[in-house]
Amino acid sequence: MLYGVECWPVKNSHVQKMRVARMRMLRWMCGCTKRYRIKNEAIRDRVGVTSAEDKMRESRPRWFGHIKRRSIDAPVRRCERLAMESLRRDRGRPKKYWGKVIRQDMALLQLTEDMIIDRRGGGRRLR
Repeated sequence: MLYGVECWPVKNSHVQKMRVARMRMLRWMCGCTKRYRIKNEAIRDRVGVTSAEDKMRESRPRWFGHIKRRSIDAPVRRCERLAMESLRRDRGRPKKYWGKVIRQDMALLQLTEDMIIDRRGGGRRLR
């Protein structure tokens, strides 16, 4: 379900859909339905998993570190091209870009770019 999530410019609607889908799967695994009125936190504790949002936040800086460490002549992938901000202005709300999402994650996790590039130091801090 989280395949390729490190490349998405994740919006709140994406996070909410992932939460709902993951909780439905966890409830199904436990044999619980909504009728039992068991809180989501209790089910996550019983199964021993973290929230989908935390897993997404953990994988994005790791991918960012891979991108920063690779050589300059490596080909640019589609998800990286989409992350670059376009010069054309569209009407309405500005689009959410992958770079902005990474900056928000780094601020929330209190990481710097140097920590992410250094495999030994930043990898431990992400989990």
